[in-house]
Amino acid sequence: MKDSYVAEMKAVILTLCPEASIVDITHEVEPFNLKLAAYLLARASPYFPEGTIHVAVVDPGVGGERKPLIVEAEKGVLVGPDNGILIPAARKLGMKNVYEIKGRGLLPERFTETFQGRDIFAPAAALIACGVKPGRLGVKTSTYVEAAIPEARIFKGKIEGEIVYVDRFGNLVTNIGRELLASLNVRPGSVLKLSFRRVESKPLKVKFLRAYAEAEVGELLTLIGSWGTMEVSVNQARASDRLKVKVGEKLWVEA
Repeated sequence: MKDSYVAEMKAVILTLCPEASIVDITHEVEPFNLKLAAYLLARASPYFPEGTIHVAVVDPGVGGERKPLIVEAEKGVLVGPDNGILIPAARKLGMKNVYEIKGRGLLPERFTETFQGRDIFAPAAALIACGVKPGRLGVKTSTYVEAAIPEARIFKGKIEGEIVYVDRFGNLVTNIGRELLASLNVRPGSVLKLSFRRVESKPLKVKFLRAYAEAEVGELLTLIGSWGTMEVSVNQARASDRLKVKVGEKLWVEA
């Protein structure tokens, strides 16, 4: 929130659609981290009211060959660059049509090639919010970039997953869903063996619990977090600091 970029985008939206209600998902995605942007948008978007317009701009290819997109879904609309960040969320919302933004005289005249969030995506979202159909702002396209959000799998009797997010509490959020854990007969009270790529010592033995309150203060634990995937946590402390593990690192889970 240090720069004025967010405010400029909101200003454009409110100028074109004063009745718009703007909710911030996050402005803390690491610069250029498309995988993280796609993940967070896909996690948050299903909880918004039907018909919400989602604007996502993490855009290292701004001004290049990548297309500006509007993605129409059953339960909402997504606006942003064609670099993969929109599609996982769109699929969760019931993806229908994809449009390449062309403007056709409806969008304000562009000021720069370096801030398309303000000059293309914000005005497109505002116009849609005020009733303009996505098809009036662009042309349909069947080609778009798919995000490479990693999927966990079972390999040689172990679950192979990845740390996809570290929240502000230092919890290590993984891509391992409860179904994979159930396939290894993991249940509350089970003791799991965790191995990380950068941890060279023997596997950590960690309890799988229902809630933080079931662990002692300072105890390492695993549980199913609010997003329905396994998290590695420390009760009232930061697992990321204790384990020295970051986003993108692999982990293996044995029951």
